[in-house]
Amino acid sequence: MAIGVTENTFQLNIVSAEGPLFSGPAHALAIAGFDGELGIRPGHSPLLSGIKPGVASFVTGLKDPEEILYISGGIVEVQPSVVTVLADTAMHGKDIDKARADEARRAAEENIVKHANDVNFAQAQMDLAKAMAQLRAVELTQKQMRR
Repeated sequence: MAIGVTENTFQLNIVSAEGPLFSGPAHALAIAGFDGELGIRPGHSPLLSGIKPGVASFVTGLKDPEEILYISGGIVEVQPSVVTVLADTAMHGKDIDKARADEARRAAEENIVKHANDVNFAQAQMDLAKAMAQLRAVELTQKQMRR
């Protein structure tokens, strides 16, 4: 077992291309896998899954607030006592520029309409998914701060 990990926690490592975001014990992780939402708790069965753009959240202490992250994609590896998230891009919800994410959403929606019948349509859909995930991370972070 990793240092600080108990039977009620697992070692969680979240790393992006920009660098590490979190490393420490966690009680739970929720993340958007390619096949659906993944809820990970201590002792979870081994798993390797791709991550789609979305919100990831984790809890470090039973009385601690949920940490909210935006993840653009990547891979999650789950072992019974260690979970590693290798993200293409990851940001804390509080660090996302809402106006910029809103503009990215608007631009992606325009591109979807313009490129409905060509190869750029798939890229526009991915851009829209990323912008929507960023906005959701901002929304959840703001909601949590109001509590």
